[in-house]
Amino acid sequence: MKYAQLLKAIDATSQHLVGRAAAAVNQALVIRNWLIGAYIVEFEQHGEDRARYGTRLLPRLAEDLKKRDRKGFGVSMLELMRRFYQVYPQLAAKIPQPLVTEFAPRAGNGFLTDSVTTGHGIAAARISPSTKPRKAAAPLASPDMILQFQWSHLLQLTRIEDPLKRAFYENECLKGNWSKRQLQRQIGSLLFERTGLSKNKAAVLHRAQSQGTPADVADLLRDPYVLEFTGLAERPEYSESELEAALLDHLQQFLLELGTGFCFEARQKRISVGNEHDYIDLVFYHRRLRCHVLVELKTRPFNHGDAGQMNFYLNWWKKFGTDEGDQLPVGILLCTDQDRTKVEFATAGMDNKLFVSRYLVALPSPEQLQEFIERDREEIEAKMTKGRT
Repeated sequence: MKYAQLLKAIDATSQHLVGRAAAAVNQALVIRNWLIGAYIVEFEQHGEDRARYGTRLLPRLAEDLKKRDRKGFGVSMLELMRRFYQVYPQLAAKIPQPLVTEFAPRAGNGFLTDSVTTGHGIAAARISPSTKPRKAAAPLASPDMILQFQWSHLLQLTRIEDPLKRAFYENECLKGNWSKRQLQRQIGSLLFERTGLSKNKAAVLHRAQSQGTPADVADLLRDPYVLEFTGLAERPEYSESELEAALLDHLQQFLLELGTGFCFEARQKRISVGNEHDYIDLVFYHRRLRCHVLVELKTRPFNHGDAGQMNFYLNWWKKFGTDEGDQLPVGILLCTDQDRTKVEFATAGMDNKLFVSRYLVALPSPEQLQEFIERDREEIEAKMTKGRT
């Protein structure tokens, strides 16, 4: 065997087994979320004290799971898990037998009934009348087919009410090996409706399949849900370029060295709404102002969407990130390209001019920030260029 063959064999084996490991983790995540949805439905239908909790069941669950340091179980996610179980009851056939016998409610309560064990130790369960769809408007996806999807894909598919439309996207997603973003884009572009209206349906589908980048193992390994499920840390490298990461390092130190009350709190702070995730570059707490300062850096010119993004961050932080006694958060938006730097201060719609002026006095001036970012960008780019030569 030649060295090149050895290298190729090791690389191919590693890639193959990493892919299998990632797929196994994803399947475990999907099965866990299906079971959680099933437990919730079972409790709502047959729980002895279900009336005691009523509409407060999911908020109570979310609160108690948070106390147990269980991540990823907000009210909206618990609702999606319940919906996932209701949309894909046929996945019961792939629930491992130990989970059925140890955790599932007894047969006859409207959950799993007539469970039998196959030669592979898998529970092949028929769905009880209370969970089986009354009328199938489209062929149901097989359990094996469902387990080929990432949990991020299933969240998108679960939201589709029309079974025929959902089946269409299931098929096209698997045929094209779409990433989550590609699936979102095709749903948003009304591919299903456009295909139905078109005389040349094959051409519409061919064009859709030729667009975008297919999903790969790396997409799954850095999926926030998979990281959350496995307890692995989310790293800034997943979403930051080399230049942006270096600039953020310097910017963080720069603000701390100003000595005006900045206390570092978070880097790449993840905020989630539904199954969408965004990341705030830097978060500080300002002692003198008693408020959080959110910093966003864009290594490109400013566009109108950046202001909207910062406004979204500020509104989210106002609702979920402030404690009693905190003032409204402030946003600093830095947009830079080769020619200029634009600095935007956002004050979450505050009308009190005196209060706004306090912010502007305590925070670094736009001129300070502009001078810093332009000087540092030139130095970092020069070092990176030198390192590549």
